[in-house]
Amino acid sequence: MRALTITPGTADSLAVTDMPTPEPAADELLVTGLAIGVCGTDRELNGGQYGWAPPGEELLIIGHESLGRVEAAPEGSAFAPGDLIAGVVRRPDPVPCPACAHGEFDMCRNGEYTERGIKELPGFGSEQWVVKQDFSVKLDPSLGRTGVLMEPTSVVAKAWDQVFRVGERAFFDPASVVIVGGGTIGLLAALLGRQRGLDVHLYNATQRDNKEELVDRLGGQFHSGDLPGVLAEVKPDIVLDTTGDSATLADILEAVTPYQVVCLLGMHDPQEPTGLDLASIGKTIVLDNVAIVGSVNANVDHWKQAAAALAAADEEWLTSLLSRTVPLSQALEAFEHHPGDIKVVIDLQE
Repeated sequence: MRALTITPGTADSLAVTDMPTPEPAADELLVTGLAIGVCGTDRELNGGQYGWAPPGEELLIIGHESLGRVEAAPEGSAFAPGDLIAGVVRRPDPVPCPACAHGEFDMCRNGEYTERGIKELPGFGSEQWVVKQDFSVKLDPSLGRTGVLMEPTSVVAKAWDQVFRVGERAFFDPASVVIVGGGTIGLLAALLGRQRGLDVHLYNATQRDNKEELVDRLGGQFHSGDLPGVLAEVKPDIVLDTTGDSATLADILEAVTPYQVVCLLGMHDPQEPTGLDLASIGKTIVLDNVAIVGSVNANVDHWKQAAAALAAADEEWLTSLLSRTVPLSQALEAFEHHPGDIKVVIDLQE
């Protein structure tokens, strides 16, 4: 079968490779791969920045944003041939640590977890793949190709779960959120924020007509230009940063308001110092009971929340996020940046 592979640690090693067809174990589903989404992680893997092949192998099948259709399921399974599914990315460490032992492998304490398409497990970027039933999530069949948005939506679902868990340590009745960054994660965060009934403001540093339109269609407000001015005007109860940019983070921390919850989703390479007075910022955070929480990955519960959120979303709006679809035979084109790209998808059957 054809699969999208890299040689971990080797830059620009991305290739469509003939790999053995997987054989499902007794507790696994055999799945026809329909599509994968491409994100910054995939580009970094191809850049040789990280990635770990399965033990004893040289190549890693990448692709962690999955969409597939069940071809065969064990007898008595909750899944059946024809079901539209996504595969959960992370697996608990073998020790396991206390978090992994409680199904919270997204909160792994020792870093010994594995991840499909990233760390020591083959990804979903192949014409067929297998997945354990416990790490499979059934999707509403009406989602069709937009089901490929499951993985980033699961990350966003976890972030919202963390925000409310932290906020509810005391009285918490948030009305507004500023989401910083208009990529796939930011737009999906806006979707789930609107589903929670919040007044959503999405800030993108530059004016992008397609993103402004998407935010408008959600009933949110789009902003660009001056982030400190937006934060001062809105005074949001929640801030979600998807950029990981140090200057942006400095603007957010200098504008915190009492009992605000700031959730950091973005990650970035080291940057120039911002000159932020951390002592003064820290004093404000303490006196105003501000909470700052980092969030990454997602466990099975968050994946199920993501499936429900996508099923409740407007299909046309979700489809608008899929800016380009590239056949597997031309997969390298999916790693190129085109103006207006939001989510680029690789069709695994073409």
